Amino acid sequence: MRRTVLATAMGNAMEWYDFGIYSYLAVVLGRVFFPNTGGSGLLYSFTAFAVAFVVRPIGGVLLGLLGDRVGRKRILTATILVMAVATFSIGLIPSYDSIGIWAPILLFVARLVQGLSAGGEYSGASTFISESSPDRRRGFLASFLEFGTVTGFVLGAGLVTGLTAALGDASMQQWGWRVPFLLAGPLGLIGVWLRLRIAETPAFERTESAERQRSARSRFRDVVVQQRRALLLAIAVVLALDVTNYLVLSYLPNYLSGTLGYDTTHSLLLTVVTMLAMLGAIPFVGRLADRVGRRPVLAAACLGYLVLSVPALWLLQHGSGSATLAGLLLLGLCQTLFIGTTPAALPEMFPTSHRYSGMALAFNIAASLFGGTAPMVAEYLVRTTGNLYTPAYYMMAAGLVGLVAVWIMRETAQQPLQGSPPAISEIDSSDGRSGPG
Repeated sequence: MRRTVLATAMGNAMEWYDFGIYSYLAVVLGRVFFPNTGGSGLLYSFTAFAVAFVVRPIGGVLLGLLGDRVGRKRILTATILVMAVATFSIGLIPSYDSIGIWAPILLFVARLVQGLSAGGEYSGASTFISESSPDRRRGFLASFLEFGTVTGFVLGAGLVTGLTAALGDASMQQWGWRVPFLLAGPLGLIGVWLRLRIAETPAFERTESAERQRSARSRFRDVVVQQRRALLLAIAVVLALDVTNYLVLSYLPNYLSGTLGYDTTHSLLLTVVTMLAMLGAIPFVGRLADRVGRRPVLAAACLGYLVLSVPALWLLQHGSGSATLAGLLLLGLCQTLFIGTTPAALPEMFPTSHRYSGMALAFNIAASLFGGTAPMVAEYLVRTTGNLYTPAYYMMAAGLVGLVAVWIMRETAQQPLQGSPPAISEIDSSDGRSGPG
């Protein structure tokens, strides 16, 4: 179990380091690849960020169906390898000043490949760790998946912050921005090695061979038709999760520096401190979701965004470092309640035969339409309306959608996964417990 958690979480950290460093370099990349856009380089840079999400549903469907057929381990190994190659290639792309329009074109192509890989990563990783965990501790163990995700973002943000402080803005724009992307190569190899050392999940190995060999069209139809209720609820939950996640962790550092005029290093440093606080809280949230249930914790996250988004944005605009950090920590607390619970809650919505594909479809539809576009939409709304609180209103709307979904969904904490017998840990067995009840 320890090896499974380590390989899944660290592999996920590598994957989201690759995906996250783009957002922390968005301002610099806007100057490198979109220099002649009349001051809208950041908006175009976020457009390229959103491009990866266009193909995520395609990657999610293809990789999800393959994951339900050939196994979770193989697909997860492939996703991290493809992501590493695509991210490494961004670091090799010449600037707009060197090759003109081909520079942003190549950037868009690399982002599309990243999107295909990301389409199968989170859904596959959460499926894998959920199917490998005992029922009573699934929330706690699955929360380490998001521990890995935030670790990846911290590594990316920390590296960008350190490079910016050491090199200065001029050198970062000239060549320093390439370093985080080039490091994705060796980090990707570490992730591949970790995932090659884990075994396939017991739940998948129990799946009937005839079920695995069904055509992709038949299995896709079953997910859309037979699992439509779970699919729609999962889409709504992921909408709330991803809109807030990308606004808090990806957009706000650029909002602080590009819109409010903060020093880039200062804004990134405050974001890193916030994410470190989130890292410390994630396992406790996972354990809490095991004890009180998934629904109460997710409801608290949604209510938190409804109540705290505007006050948090007010604190960001207050001007002092302590007020800014307090605003980020308020939003980070709400997000921790989300990300500490969803890695277990989402896979529990689907049966084993459709878990990877169902999760991948739901996750990537929501991520593509709402999550990946959130920074671009927020930046557009701020620019066109002049209202600095529009990101808060966006988070509140996402929280409301999530609250409705949580109200409808059933509680799944401490219950066996659909299509699987009770999973009991060694601790439960030694205590004489015979099941999840």
